[in-house]
Amino acid sequence: MGQIHYPLSHLPERVSIREVGPRDGLQNEDVILSTEQKVRLINCLSDTGLKYIEVGSFVHPKVVPQMADTAEVFARIDRRPGVVYSAIAPNAKGAERAIAAGVDAVQVFLSASESHNKSNVNMRIAESLAAAGEIARIVRGAGITFEAVISVVFGCPFEGDVPIEQTLDLVERLVDLGAEQITLGDTTGMGNPRLVQEVFIAFRERFPTVPVRFHPHSARGAGIANALAALQVGIDRLDASIGGIGGCPFAPGARGNICSEDLVHMLHEMGIETGVDLPNLVECSRLVEELLGHQVPGQTLRSGICGHIPDGRPNPRFRASNSAIHVAG
Repeated sequence: MGQIHYPLSHLPERVSIREVGPRDGLQNEDVILSTEQKVRLINCLSDTGLKYIEVGSFVHPKVVPQMADTAEVFARIDRRPGVVYSAIAPNAKGAERAIAAGVDAVQVFLSASESHNKSNVNMRIAESLAAAGEIARIVRGAGITFEAVISVVFGCPFEGDVPIEQTLDLVERLVDLGAEQITLGDTTGMGNPRLVQEVFIAFRERFPTVPVRFHPHSARGAGIANALAALQVGIDRLDASIGGIGGCPFAPGARGNICSEDLVHMLHEMGIETGVDLPNLVECSRLVEELLGHQVPGQTLRSGICGHIPDGRPNPRFRASNSAIHVAG
């Protein structure tokens, strides 16, 4: 039997995954892990081959008590060469604390809608842009990577649809401030595959050279489908959370990061490289359950890794090309 050609849009041969569980995952948990437990989790993740790990955020502990010890976590983790350990900084003071802690990259958060921006950081977008400018000055002056994350790009729980041009105008302002990467977030899982593709196609048309990352959520079950839709239009940088834990505590219906091991499993089954050791990643998910004391939403931990890829490597039956997926007969 010969090869069957399934006409799909271009799929990248390799996908970069940023693990956001230690920050975006844990911040939405009722259980507050100890510093020792967080260090144990991050060290586990560091041993999987992941190259980007979001360790925590330098916000006021009264706002997000789960992140109160981020500086101590940075001081105690075993850093692996080649791994970027990042953190969120909401203001200049947070940026200074992040630099003192030795972060590799600082991310600033803004929202694509005024209502969510007010709910999330208690500022108007114009105020957040001014704060982002100060953060950029501090971070870039220290020689550290400055990145920006835009929330509720694919729908706002307060305002509904968000015009694409509204998001792109915000991207332009952030790029002008020196953002070296832009992440577009589906913060409350309101996106769908068609919208995801429309947004990223529009992004690429206006900013063809700006690195862009997708942060999907599965609040309504479409997270993995939306991730695949992004891949089909050439997006090769995705966020995911170990075990599928987390969400945004400042927006209704924001639970449901996509699960790291489920995403890696799908990509490997499709023959797409990630550089991640899937069995080790599944063990980290098992550790999350142990630390939190409850079952995580991820499915691979329950069902296991498919038998024909017992070592977790990309499935050799599939080979990605620019025009199709070829299934060996």
